[in-house]
Amino acid sequence: MSSNKSLFKFIDLFAGIGGTRIGFEKAGGKCVFTSEWDKHCQITYYANFGEMPHGDIRTIDEKKIPDHDILLAGFPCQPFSIAGVSKNKSLGRKHGFEHQTQGNLFFEIARILMQKKPKAFLLENVKNLKSHDKGNTFRVIRDTLDKLGYRLFIEIRDARYYVPQHRERIFIVGFRKDIYPYIDFKFPDSPLEMKKIVDILDKNVGGKYTLTDGLWKYLQNYAAKHKAKGNGFGFGLVDPQKDTVTRTLSARYYKDGSEILIKQEGKNPRRLIPRECARLMGFKDTFKIPVSDTQAYKQFGNALCVPLVASIAQQMIKIMNSIKIRKRYGQTDETKAELEYVQNQIVKYQARNDFEDDSSQIRLPL
Repeated sequence: MSSNKSLFKFIDLFAGIGGTRIGFEKAGGKCVFTSEWDKHCQITYYANFGEMPHGDIRTIDEKKIPDHDILLAGFPCQPFSIAGVSKNKSLGRKHGFEHQTQGNLFFEIARILMQKKPKAFLLENVKNLKSHDKGNTFRVIRDTLDKLGYRLFIEIRDARYYVPQHRERIFIVGFRKDIYPYIDFKFPDSPLEMKKIVDILDKNVGGKYTLTDGLWKYLQNYAAKHKAKGNGFGFGLVDPQKDTVTRTLSARYYKDGSEILIKQEGKNPRRLIPRECARLMGFKDTFKIPVSDTQAYKQFGNALCVPLVASIAQQMIKIMNSIKIRKRYGQTDETKAELEYVQNQIVKYQARNDFEDDSSQIRLPL
C-alpha cells in the first residue's frame, strides 16, 4: 500500500490488523517492521499487506529491529480500561502494570525506544489510562517517556468527527528533544463534515444478523433490570433515519452485538455485519476480511480509527518537515542518569515468561 518513494520509515507494534499502518502510509511512510501476536490478526494482516507480522514482542531482540523514524504502538489497554479493571477485580486478578500478561507491555516499547531512538512516536490507548490508579499509571508512562528524551503532546480524541461512532482514545505523540528542541505540536482540527450512520450500512443484509426473539427479549429484560437499579447498562438501538453516531464498537461485539443494534421495520433489530464494522472504523471496502465473523468483530472492535490516525500522521510529518533538525544531538551526561532510571524500570517490569495465551484480548476498547 505504500509508495516506493517513502518520506520516512516506521515500525508498527501491537499492530492488530494494520489500521495504524494504513494511516501512516497515507502520510507517505514505509513500514519496515511489524509485531502482532494474535494468529487471527496475523491472517488478516497478511491478506492485506502481504507480510506476516513478527509474533510476541517479548521475544524480539530490539537490536535486530530495523532503524526507523517513527515508532507506532497501540499498546494493550485491557488492563487499564474501565471494563478491564472491573473484570480483573471481580476475578481476583491484578490490573494496570501488575496485570500478569499485558500490564507491563508498555515497558517493551520503552526498551525499543531506548535502543533505536526514533525521531518520534505515536502511542494510543483508552482514555481511562489517564485516570487509572488515581493517575499513577499515567505518571509512570509520562515520566518514562520524558526520561527517554521525548517531548510529549497528549490529547483525547473522539473518532465521531471521522466516522459515525463515539470512540474516545488517548493519543500520546513524542518528539526527541535533542533533535527538535523547540517543537510545538498541535493535534489536527476535526473535519467539519461528519459522516452519518446510514453512510456505512448495507441495504440488503442476511437474516442471520437479525436477533432471535429469545436474545432480543433477554437484552430488553437485562436493560430494564439495570435501569431500575439506576445503572446505564443496556443495548444501544440505532435508528439510521434519526441517529447520527453509534456507541463504541468493542471486541465483545461478537457475543450479542448489544452495543450497536440497527433498528429494522417490522422485525427485531440486527447486528452490524463485519463489512459495516470495517466502515465504522474507517477501513475502505477494498480491505480484505479473510476470517470468521467472530474474529472479524474482535479485530475491528480492537482497531484504531483509520482516518483519525491518518490526520495525526499527516500533522506529525508536516511539523517534522517544517523544522530544521538540530545538527549536533545525542546523549549527554545530563541524560545518562535518566536513561539509567528507565533501564531500571524496564528490568522491574520485565515481561514474564510464564504467561497464558490471552491474545484474544490484545486491545479491548471499552
